[in-house]
Amino acid sequence: MEAVTNTMRKIRIDKITLNIGAGKNTELLEKGVKLLTELTGIPPVKTITNKRIPTWGLRPGLPIGCKLTLRGDKGRELLVRLLKAKENKLTQSQFDDNGNISFGIHEYIDVPGAKYNPEIGIIGFQVCVTLQRPGFRVKRRRLRSARLCKTHNIMKEDSMNFMAEEFGVKVAGEDE
Repeated sequence: MEAVTNTMRKIRIDKITLNIGAGKNTELLEKGVKLLTELTGIPPVKTITNKRIPTWGLRPGLPIGCKLTLRGDKGRELLVRLLKAKENKLTQSQFDDNGNISFGIHEYIDVPGAKYNPEIGIIGFQVCVTLQRPGFRVKRRRLRSARLCKTHNIMKEDSMNFMAEEFGVKVAGEDE
């Protein structure tokens, strides 16, 4: 890929979201809250159910997970550590058609700098990376929001190239 000369075409990280789903298990939820706080130094937000699903024992207002959003330099530093836990390897299925990346960390002790805590035990979490180009605010703003041109959207190949150039990530095919 050739160097991008137009500054509006440069891809950047919008946000990094860490998520732990616990279901009805409140003990696992508290461990997840403690884990995300230890990893980032920021307390996460608990996610609450909106629907009633009787077969799973869920009702509206029940906390079922926790999540945390990081932006800027703090998010970028954490992403480098999280990619080292995955040995800088991702698969094509972890990239979606809109330029977002999602992957899971099976055990938090794989993350460099994270020490085993017997109060938490061994749990994993999901990581979602949202990429954007300058000008994406146009479709999200409250006044005079507008659609973006198709060429301004981030494609799967663009996000793979960005991750390879910025973080040295090797993207494997599905059969590898």
